[in-house]
Amino acid sequence: MEVLYGLHPVEEAIRAGGRQLDHVSVARERRDERLERLIELCRTAGVRVSLESRDQLTRLARTDAHQGVLAVVRERKFLGIEDLLAPKAEGQHRFFLALDGVEDPHNLGALLRTADGAGVDGVILPERRSAPVTATVAKTSAGASEHVRIARVTNLVRALEQMKQKHVWVLGLDERGTPDYTEYDFKSDCVLVLGREGAGLHDLVKKTCDHLLRIPMAGQVSSLNVSVAGAVVMYEAMRQRRQPAAPPAARKPLKERKGLGS
Repeated sequence: MEVLYGLHPVEEAIRAGGRQLDHVSVARERRDERLERLIELCRTAGVRVSLESRDQLTRLARTDAHQGVLAVVRERKFLGIEDLLAPKAEGQHRFFLALDGVEDPHNLGALLRTADGAGVDGVILPERRSAPVTATVAKTSAGASEHVRIARVTNLVRALEQMKQKHVWVLGLDERGTPDYTEYDFKSDCVLVLGREGAGLHDLVKKTCDHLLRIPMAGQVSSLNVSVAGAVVMYEAMRQRRQPAAPPAARKPLKERKGLGS
């Protein structure tokens, strides 16, 4: 069993329905409209609710950032790479996110929140050299981690090679890459690969990429925080994908010519 804490993570875990909840504990000291809505949601979903002291919730969550709400849930089951590669409807391209050694749970939570908002079809995480999907990650993601499809893989390079065999373009983000991310056409099946904090992509992962994209920097520092950089590119991809195909340009009717030479 695992512990989730915070209003948004617990609420989204109930709404997502992907994990069995044993029970939800709420602080008896807290009474407000948001908490009452959560309790009503638990009742509707058939989830048992218990009252605990705020101090008891702090001991269980191992933090005082629980907002007076805590849930005990079954351990999360991750997908395999084959699950993510299931084909979409005809005409719809798939867009994935792969993380190469992101170890800060706050960065991971922020990236999962953005992935959910940008409509990413799945996230690939390596089993080693990666932050686990903990309650801290769920809290930082505001509960989005409960909705995002996540695959855990033992070897990221092998997983990327599998994706290439399924005609998915592998796009790494690198400060020395080319072209700029705005110049790439994301209207195809592709996976964006982000590297670890401070060091970027591992050499073997970088060699596996079909293209290395860069974010142009106008200031003195050479790169953005990984969660910010990921958000920039994910939303550019979403912007391009949401643009309707431009209709063929209509020929303008010839104007009647007047005057000399008409």
